[in-house]
Amino acid sequence: MTQYLEFEKPLAEIEGKAEELRAMARENEEMDIEKEAAALDRKAADLLKQLYSGLTPWRKCLVARHPERPHCKDYIEALFDEFTPLAGDRNFADDHAVMGGLARLNGRPVMVIGHEKGNDTKSRIARNFGMARPEGYRKAIRLMRMADRFGLPVITLVDTPGAYPGKGAEERGQSEAIARSTEACLDLKVPIISVVIGEGGSGGAVAFATADRVAMLEHSIYSVISPEGCASILWKDAGKTQEAAAALRLTAQNLKELGVCDRIIPEPAGGAHRDAAAAIKSVGAAISELLASFDGMKPAKIMAGRRKKYLDLGKKGLAA
Repeated sequence: MTQYLEFEKPLAEIEGKAEELRAMARENEEMDIEKEAAALDRKAADLLKQLYSGLTPWRKCLVARHPERPHCKDYIEALFDEFTPLAGDRNFADDHAVMGGLARLNGRPVMVIGHEKGNDTKSRIARNFGMARPEGYRKAIRLMRMADRFGLPVITLVDTPGAYPGKGAEERGQSEAIARSTEACLDLKVPIISVVIGEGGSGGAVAFATADRVAMLEHSIYSVISPEGCASILWKDAGKTQEAAAALRLTAQNLKELGVCDRIIPEPAGGAHRDAAAAIKSVGAAISELLASFDGMKPAKIMAGRRKKYLDLGKKGLAA
């Protein structure tokens, strides 16, 4: 059953009526309601297109957080062959909020790493809702260095509200682990491609997304802080969340203009959660194309390009 967002209530009513008609027809075969149901389907499709053609930044946040959006595990299972998960940071523990390992993308060996939120209550708790602890970032560092040693491209899938802010995580060096992971991204001699598939929250996302190419799904977000956190700090008012979302310039479209995002990957009508297979296929095609642009490129040139990319950030300004 589809989970509707708050702004999708009118759409839920129309689609609900169409389903009611079809349910009645299933119970009584003599009823001919297909014409009425098809009319409602067309009306729903038009409304869906209208709703998603002009999403506000806050509504983009809601779509990016939709519980039915495909997550890291879904992308890995659909796009990669021979995935061999690698666990642990060889120091403290294995963080289930971060998954990664060796795999093949269209026959090409790669290292894939990503945040995993889980898709039901049990798995979300086990995955800590995609909020990594220090050992998660240290695991990612270990896998990046392994990929570098064997000349494997690195692909990261970003989907996290942010790094876990708990007492234990801070005691074990959360900020240091994030900084080291960001440093590891910058030091790679192999290409690193990052895709923001949902939320890209704060340093927890930067630690995976300091990449040669950063792609974002059309309705994903990437920001230094959540709109709720921004509103509570700047205005001390939770009611200012929508204003905060607009001020943060966190949408893929904003970040493409600012040079933070290199490519926007289109989503199916109504968002990735309405057609996960199509969204995953689009992401796979984008990753393959971005990786191909580095074929034959020397490590020195890859590193020089990455250095220039991040030194140039901010040159486009923040004109209102």
